[in-house]
Amino acid sequence: MFLEPHFKGQRSGWIEVVCGAMFSGKTEELIRRLKRATFAHQKVVIFKPSIDIRYADTEVVSHDKNALLAIPVDHSSEILKQVGEATVVGVDEAQFFDDGLVEVCQQLALDGKRIVVAGLDMDFLGKPFGPIPSLLAVAEYITKVHPICVHCGNLATHSYRLTAEKSKVLLGEKDSYEPRCRKCFSMGNIMDFHAND
Repeated sequence: MFLEPHFKGQRSGWIEVVCGAMFSGKTEELIRRLKRATFAHQKVVIFKPSIDIRYADTEVVSHDKNALLAIPVDHSSEILKQVGEATVVGVDEAQFFDDGLVEVCQQLALDGKRIVVAGLDMDFLGKPFGPIPSLLAVAEYITKVHPICVHCGNLATHSYRLTAEKSKVLLGEKDSYEPRCRKCFSMGNIMDFHAND
């Protein structure tokens, strides 16, 4: 099959999504992939939502305290303005971004960049979270990572909220969430709090 000349030599980018429940190692995997790219002398830039200040204002930090410098942004459109000459783009806590993140990632991939996105696939109610479902639909590579259920030892798929807070976004650690499998999540999930409404 003959290809038109303007297709020759095009560098194709792609999107990788690392998703799962809390404490599954999403950020750890993001950091691992980006460190490998840096070691290979590729230009790497990392973005995070500015609301995520649990560990640091300008770093992506895993629960194991591994960290990389990151640029905090309020809106996904800022990523396109600040990506510069990077060929590898990391995005952490993607569930907290606006839906425009999907188009931003697609544009970066069309520009020949590798995008590595990490985020929660479900919120504390077990519902799809933010732009992650749409990113999963357009990504070339998907990795779903699992923590261990703290009650039964099976693979966990849900982030169980330990407080009565009902807002969708609640930045927290082990004092606010624990990983649970589907069964343990359904046996005692946050819906119990709605019984008093």
